[in-house]
Amino acid sequence: MQQIILLQLAASVLAGLIAGLLGGVPEMISAALGGMCCVLPNALFALRLFAATKKLGGANPATFFVGELIKITLTVALLGATAWLYPDLNWLALIAGFVVALKSYIILLFRH
Repeated sequence: MQQIILLQLAASVLAGLIAGLLGGVPEMISAALGGMCCVLPNALFALRLFAATKKLGGANPATFFVGELIKITLTVALLGATAWLYPDLNWLALIAGFVVALKSYIILLFRH
């Protein structure tokens, strides 16, 4: 799980740098924030799931589903907060950064 989170973080930074080169600073920040709206909830979900496996009895399906609900809620909240708090937001860059982070795990499939 740690590899996926680090890969998502690296993909978000790379998306931000590319957006910055193509559009400027607001686009760079928008793409990076879009990536973080994906990375942070995933990291918290992975940490929660890892902690649940260390408990007596381990993780169960309810742990997974509650964690997934929290992850989706946090993702929507972060996207909303980003739109509300960042006045120079570029929606295309935000969505691009989010999608790049979301789909970056595909790179791990072709690693071997």
